[in-house]
Amino acid sequence: MIPSSLRALLDDTQGQRQAEWAGRTLWLAREQWGELAVSLQGAQVLHYLPYTPGSTHATGSGTPALDAGWLWVTSTPQPSPGAIRGGIPLCWPWFADENTADESPDRSGPMHGPARKAEWHLDAADEHEEGIELHLSPIDQLHKQLVPRAVIQANAKRLHVELVTEHRGETPVKMSGALHSYFAVTDAHRCRVEGLAGARYLDKLQGFAEHVQQGELGIRGPLDRIYESNREVVLDDNRRRLRIAKQGSDSTVVWHPGDDLPTDTPTEVGRRFLCVEAACTRLDPVWLVPGAQHLLATTITCEDAP
Repeated sequence: MIPSSLRALLDDTQGQRQAEWAGRTLWLAREQWGELAVSLQGAQVLHYLPYTPGSTHATGSGTPALDAGWLWVTSTPQPSPGAIRGGIPLCWPWFADENTADESPDRSGPMHGPARKAEWHLDAADEHEEGIELHLSPIDQLHKQLVPRAVIQANAKRLHVELVTEHRGETPVKMSGALHSYFAVTDAHRCRVEGLAGARYLDKLQGFAEHVQQGELGIRGPLDRIYESNREVVLDDNRRRLRIAKQGSDSTVVWHPGDDLPTDTPTEVGRRFLCVEAACTRLDPVWLVPGAQHLLATTITCEDAP
């Protein structure tokens, strides 16, 4: 589900272009393989919709339904430079408020790190017969020793997002992070996340109490859990089954606020998203030594796709 204003920009797009939306510059694509929208604030994927063979919008003669995309974005985003809720925000170089990578004495810093609010530069847009590959890097320095870059690949079968961190300093750095994916669903409280059975998790709503997942995970209310798992999962929302794989991550975060919604989320769409995130958290922080790199990635496909 994407806002109607963003839908209108995509409907006016043939091929690739840049456009302004909610005070941000977006890179848009509407091609034979599907649609992609990326905000240059945060290198954040906001929308992805692969076209199925024979569909009317694959030939430009039709408009997809508002809820057809795989990702959810709020219709009332914070004014820039606030963060956009939805899509796939990049949490870097720390997750939540656990600022392990800040070199200041008090380790203070913004929630989820500076990357998601920073301006990024589109370094390359490489077209392939099957889709597109984008390479982005932040315009300003975000850390004294660590340098991130993002790679986004999209085609008719999958969305793949990489967050690569390179250590260019002189001393080891402990970091964490996440690809904070907001998936569009019909009703979050009726979703199932398969693939986490038997995994240990920390429940943030219970002061990080430790539990073990019994059976598959059904969403019935507010949820904020960090699962110790590197397994692929399936998000089933009774409409489609999205397969979510990952690399460089031993934590899977599942989050929905229940009825206590953030101020930038309208009540009527409060159950239309569920976050399932590839992450490195307090359970699996990353130690980078000078010259080393770390790759955090997620690959999203539809189990029912032809």
